[in-house]
Amino acid sequence: MALPGKDRRNERNSDQTRINSNIRERQVRVISEEGEQLGILDTEAALTRARDSGLDLVEVAPTEKPPVCRIMDYGKYKYEKGKKRAGQSSGHQGKLKEIRLRPKTGEHDIGFKVKQAVGFLKHKDKVQVSVIFRGREMAHIEEGRRVMDSVLEELLQHGKLDGNPMQMGRRMMCTVSPK
Repeated sequence: MALPGKDRRNERNSDQTRINSNIRERQVRVISEEGEQLGILDTEAALTRARDSGLDLVEVAPTEKPPVCRIMDYGKYKYEKGKKRAGQSSGHQGKLKEIRLRPKTGEHDIGFKVKQAVGFLKHKDKVQVSVIFRGREMAHIEEGRRVMDSVLEELLQHGKLDGNPMQMGRRMMCTVSPK
């Protein structure tokens, strides 16, 4: 349906699809609204057929010889095309989530953090496990390593290790990706 006061027959479209009187070729291959081929017709005859059925003549394959045109509702076609394009772009973009621990973190708290990390991995996000050392904890790096190993042991059932745990100053880090 055209809007009042607007003639779609001479409209130039943003996606460069030619419709109705913008089709420049003398002859076109015409496909009806039901999908059956009507053969090669003069453009004027094809336009007359489209107007009689209250629809538009839309050039769907301009590079063919002769170009292929279809009798259809152009507004509906444009809507479906936009919907299909929007459906393709939707998808989950993986993010990097972090869980922070300390060498003195309790077993229950570690279990809770691991449960959160498993949820992140199931949601296709990467998880960065960080063990942070403060003050005199730097003298007991092996305790932080033990915490890191226990967390990784549980996470590797749901993901894969991106690299070995690395010590960077007061922080020991490791990344786990979803399987």
